[in-house]
Amino acid sequence: MAAKIVPSVTTADFSRLGEEVAALDAGGIDRIHWDVMDGTFVPNITFGPAVIKSCRPIATVPFEVHIMAQRPEELFERYVEAGCSLLLVHPETLRQPHQAYREIRGLGARVGVALSPATPVDHLSHVLDLIDLVLVMTVNPGFGGQAYLKSMVPKIAQVRALLDWSGRDIELEVDGGIGPATIEGPAAAGADVFVCGSALWRYDSFGEAVADLRQRALRAQAG
Repeated sequence: MAAKIVPSVTTADFSRLGEEVAALDAGGIDRIHWDVMDGTFVPNITFGPAVIKSCRPIATVPFEVHIMAQRPEELFERYVEAGCSLLLVHPETLRQPHQAYREIRGLGARVGVALSPATPVDHLSHVLDLIDLVLVMTVNPGFGGQAYLKSMVPKIAQVRALLDWSGRDIELEVDGGIGPATIEGPAAAGADVFVCGSALWRYDSFGEAVADLRQRALRAQAG
């Protein structure tokens, strides 16, 4: 299995965002995760497509955007134009999920479905032919630095079994409180992409962080 390390820039120093993105890019990461929050679906506000677009020339790795907002369909095209090749959306924010997933595909981007802790897995059974990634949230969306919810490990395993059954190459990502003390549980349960926020900034360098977290995940996957 893979063990992709994907930093969330929500933890970055926004006054030095371009420098932080460049440093992450040089640290061996697999892509960069942009958390978009609208203050309605979640109780926080971050940034939109213009900020993401301004950082696209700085990095060489792909960008993914996690849209925690009501009516996300209205800006799908803007996020793709900003340089995001993967759009992650919460099904409960979509008026017509199938149509929304097809729209993302039609824009040339990959489709990700984000499941909040209380969102059931059942939705996935009806859209496996349309999606490229499932994100299992291991905190409630809205703020960085929250405590990891260990109770999500069985849900990760349930999603892994469903994705394996589908026979399709669908990534399984986890996000929320992921760091050296928590990454092994989701990895052992079947996750192969790990969104890391504040934990990355606690190492001496991003390169050291990525190497250590990837090694821990691979070790857990191997059993």
